[in-house]
Parts: sequence; C-alpha cells; structure tokens
Amino acid sequence: MKNTFIYIVLLWSTFAISQNEQLAQYYYDKGDFEKAKIAYEQLLNSSPSNTQYFLRTVESYQQLQQFDVAQKVIQERYNRYKQGVFLVELGYNYQLQKNDSKAKSYYEQAIEKIKTSPNDVYGIGSSFEKKVLLEYALKAYETAMQVQPNYNFNFQIGMLYGQLGKTDTMIDLLLTESYKNPQNSNLIQTQLSRFMQGETDNTAFKDAMRKALILKTQKDQDVFWNHYLSWFYVQQKEFGKAFIQEKAIYKREPESLMSIVNLSQFAMNEDDDETATEILNFILQNTKDVDLLIQTNAYLMQIKIDNAQEKDYPLINTELQQLLATYDITPFSLSLQIIQAHFLAFNLKKPEEGKTILKRALDLNLNDYQRADAKMELADILLLEEKFNQALIYYSQIQLDLKNDVMSHEASLKAAKTSYFKTDFEWALKQFKELKSASTQLIANDALEYFLLINDNTVADSTQTALKQFAKGDFLIYQNKKPEAIAQFQNILKSFKGQEIEAVTMLRLGKIYESQKDYNSALSQYQQIIDNHSDGIYVDEALFFSAEIYNDELKDVEKAKPLYEKVIFNHQDSIYFVDARKKYRELRGDKNL
Repeated sequence: MKNTFIYIVLLWSTFAISQNEQLAQYYYDKGDFEKAKIAYEQLLNSSPSNTQYFLRTVESYQQLQQFDVAQKVIQERYNRYKQGVFLVELGYNYQLQKNDSKAKSYYEQAIEKIKTSPNDVYGIGSSFEKKVLLEYALKAYETAMQVQPNYNFNFQIGMLYGQLGKTDTMIDLLLTESYKNPQNSNLIQTQLSRFMQGETDNTAFKDAMRKALILKTQKDQDVFWNHYLSWFYVQQKEFGKAFIQEKAIYKREPESLMSIVNLSQFAMNEDDDETATEILNFILQNTKDVDLLIQTNAYLMQIKIDNAQEKDYPLINTELQQLLATYDITPFSLSLQIIQAHFLAFNLKKPEEGKTILKRALDLNLNDYQRADAKMELADILLLEEKFNQALIYYSQIQLDLKNDVMSHEASLKAAKTSYFKTDFEWALKQFKELKSASTQLIANDALEYFLLINDNTVADSTQTALKQFAKGDFLIYQNKKPEAIAQFQNILKSFKGQEIEAVTMLRLGKIYESQKDYNSALSQYQQIIDNHSDGIYVDEALFFSAEIYNDELKDVEKAKPLYEKVIFNHQDSIYFVDARKKYRELRGDKNL
C-alpha cells in the first residue's frame, strides 16, 4: 500500500512538471516573456540541475532586457559547474548589449577552456552554432581535434564551412570524411542533398560537387567514388550518367546487380523510359536469376505498352505470350500474367480473356500480396465492364485482407472512385474524406482532388446534373476511350458554360490532349482557366502544367519561366509549389527568388 502511494505521488509529480513545462513553452513561443520567465524559474527551482530550464530562464531575462540578472545567474552557474558553455552564455549576454569587446573576451575564454577540458567542446560548439557564431564554432571544433586527435568533428566543420559560403572546402572535407568513414556517408549525402535542393538549390554548388567527384574518380580508382558519382547523378535525375558509373562498378564487381536494378526503378519512377529500357536490357543480358529475369521483362513490357500505338498491339501480344510460354504459369510469373490480363482488357478490348487469366492465377499457390495484386486487376477489369458491385466486392476483400497496408489504401481509393463513377456521390464523398489523411501522399492528394470536386459541385448544383456528366467523362478516360471522353467534356462546356464545373472540365481536356501529345490544344484549355478562372482552385495546376509543356516538350524556356514564377509567388499552398520552385531555379541558374 505504501509503495502504491509513493508511485501515485511520483506519477502525479511527473505529470505536473510536464504540464508546467508545456505552459512555460507556450508563453515563450507566444512571446509573453514575463510569464515565461516566472514559469521557467519555477521549473528551475524544482529541478536546479536542468540545463534546458536554466537556459530558457536566461533567454527570458534577455528578452526582457534584464541583462544584469542574466549575467549574475550565468556567472553563478559557471562558478558552480565550471562548464565552458556558460562562458559562451556570458559572452552572448554582453553581445546583446553591444559590448563586443567583452563578448569576444568570453568567447576566447571558452575556446581556451577546450584546450584544458576537451570534452567541453560538445556544449561549447553546439552553443556557438545555436547562436549562429559560426566562426567561433569552427574554431571550437578545430581546437578540440588539435588537442585530441582521436576526436572527429569533420562533419560539423564541413557543415559550418557550407554555412559560411565556403562550399568548395565543405565539399572536399565531407567527401574525404565519407571515404575515411563510410559509415557516415548516408548522413553526409543527406546534408549534401539539402545543399543541392530546396532552399539552397543552386547551380554553382552542383557544378562544384560534380567537378570534385569526377576528379576523385580520376585520381583514385576505388569504386567508392563511382558509387558516389552515381548517387550524385541520381540526385540530379541524370540516370543515363548514373548508369555509366554503375556499369563501371559492375565490370569490376560483378557479384551483384542490385544497384543497377535500383537505378532502373529510379528511372521508371521519373518516366525516363529511354534510360530505363537501356538499363533493363543490360540486366537481362547479365543475369540468370529467374525471378529477376521475369520482373525485368515485366517492366520492359509495361514500358512498351505505355508508349505503344494501336499498330504495335499485335507484336506486344505475341511477346507476352512468348514470355509466359518461357516462364510458365506459376506464382513467380504473376507480374507478367497481370500485365497480359490488363493489356487484353484495356488495350485489345477483350475483358473476358483478361478475367480468365486472372481467375486462373487465383487458383495458384499465391501469398497474400500476390493474391491482392490479382484481385486488384480483376476488380479493375470488372469496373471497366461497368460491373460496379462485383468490382467493389474484390476491392473490399483486399481492404479486409491487408488492413492498414498501402495496398489496402489503394483498394479503398479505387472503391471510392467506383462509387464516384456509378454516381453514388454521397458514399464516394465519405470515402474520399477519410482517404485525405492517408499516409501515402499520392493517395491523399488524389482523394483530396475528388473530395473537392464532388463537394464544390454539389454546393453549386444540388441536383448534381453537371457532376454526373463529368463522372461519365472520367469513366470514359478510365475505359481508355479518349475520343469519347473528349466529346463528353466538350459537351459539358457547352451545356454548363460559366458554371462551377467549367474549370475542372478544361483541366481534364488539357490532360487528355497532353496524353495525345496535342500540346497546343492542351495549352489552349489551360490558358482559358488562367484567363477566366484565376481565383479558382485549379489555376495553379493550369499554370504548372502549361509550364511543364513549354519546358519539357516545346523547349520554350522563356515562356515556361513566368508560369513557374506565378505558381511560386501566388500559390504557395499548391502541391506543385516545390517542383515549380525547383524548375524555376534550374531555368534561372541561381538560388535566389
């Protein structure tokens, strides 16, 4: 009983401290430093040795310009613990009062402290970094390494050089550190990526990285540098150049194709079909692993199908039959069976043959994920045939069999789209609403798009007349009936001119025209959205898609730049904002907006 009472008291005490800490943090973040000071003083009284509480108390004093009080408590703290970090705090307290000579004196004392107590570098260096005193932080780490040669702060020093604008020194130091301590390579590559992308994206840094790595490969024949250069080219999405490095590595280390297989995935994910095809053919020529041969052939066939015209269909059909004759109908060749079923149903318009292949596959000894793959494709074909309820049964089975899995979420999205296609908008809206928070970003974005589509057009038209016509057009796209879909959407523009549905209809038409490589017609649709629906929710997409056409397809950089620019400055909440900023900076060749 006594132990239980003590446990309850301790538990309550911990809870109370946690609540008080949250309150103090709230006041601090809000800028109410008078209340924050009182709260942190109370916390510090309950935990006198807590450095975090102490530093926040000092910061509150400084925000209130109570510098004498701050100096007194910092000095007392230093006298008690003799830690060099408090010398930095004393110096910074003087710096805030514009007393630079006093500040410098304490900063130098902190550096000297490292010479006699090297372990102090961790607190001192970190404190200098937090206060953006980068030169002193650099000096602290370098001093520690001079005193204790077994200390390694090359990563911290390299990052500081980068922040100081000395990128060549940074690159050389971090690459050298990667080579000497390969276990740090992932961390270093992550930081180098940040300098190449996002807020620090700039051509000069990329050029410096490229030159440094090429020099390393020329001076040192270690394949480590080929791996590093391949990684660099992947970051730049220059998969062809990465492949050259990977082939050089494989020539010297032919034990594994895994890096080359991964590279093919990167190229496919970025729709670089030409490079992906080259890599996949290389894999076919250099492996005898049956699983890898089947999967590689499956990827190659999918690329061929995605880029095929109707005249190519007979040859593709023959190739698929030959591959399945070679590898037999087994669980191992399931990916090829699914591709064949989809091709027969969606391209050759032979859904019955496609379903027969999948039902035969489901009789094989499949694992849960293989079974879900086969069921997903079977449901897709049933949906193609407008057998909505049967399709929903299979999607639901996947959801139940693989709860909380990405494939389950994908099945949920397809089930929601099925309800949408059959104009059961109320049920579809509920499903899309739930999927907006899906962990997979692509699924969440897709769900949000349909949620807004249904919601906005229901508010604008309670009869949902236009929305029903629109859903029919979307279903024609799903059925790969593009000419019919174009006619359907054009009819919507005539029948519902000026209504809520107009802008998204133009967007759909633009994407269909793009898929047909009719870029002028696509641009015309997007321009109408930009001109007539500039205050709507689709204008960011119209701007971005137009910019992509000019940049990637028509190679008209001068027309692409202002379109990317409008996304950046006028649509910061767009899902295309990051990509637009990156493309814009690449076109400008600098990092500043």
